[in-house]
Amino acid sequence: MVTVYDVPPNRLIDELKEELKNNDDIVYPEWAKFVKTGVHKEEAPMQKDWWFKRVSAILRSVYTNGPIGISKLKGKYGGRQAKGVRPKHAAKGSGSIIRESLQQLEKAGLVEKTDEGRVITSKGQSLLDNLSHEIMKDMAKDNPELSKYL
Repeated sequence: MVTVYDVPPNRLIDELKEELKNNDDIVYPEWAKFVKTGVHKEEAPMQKDWWFKRVSAILRSVYTNGPIGISKLKGKYGGRQAKGVRPKHAAKGSGSIIRESLQQLEKAGLVEKTDEGRVITSKGQSLLDNLSHEIMKDMAKDNPELSKYL
């Protein structure tokens, strides 16, 4: 059985992004075109579909690291903040983006809230595992050695 751990994360996130665009519960918020993704950033994202890519990455993070909370995800999506002539320091990512993403994923039934944090549901795990299987089949066409994992 092919899982999320067996395929390249970037390829999985890109495939998942296209899948989530078709989901009516995952919507691009009105305020998302004006925000930065954290205090360490100087500008807003340039990609038109950055929201769906972030939601996809958060769903994968919940799968691999769950149960996980907003604070841990803020640390994961943070970076180095410039302080002028002073040394750079770690900064957390935007909690509002993560919170809204998790709420949309909960509404879609892919993630659920527990006492320990957010965890993936069986529907979400099935979606990610099926996409991983499709990616592995596609990768096996180029590299027949990978077909033993199917």
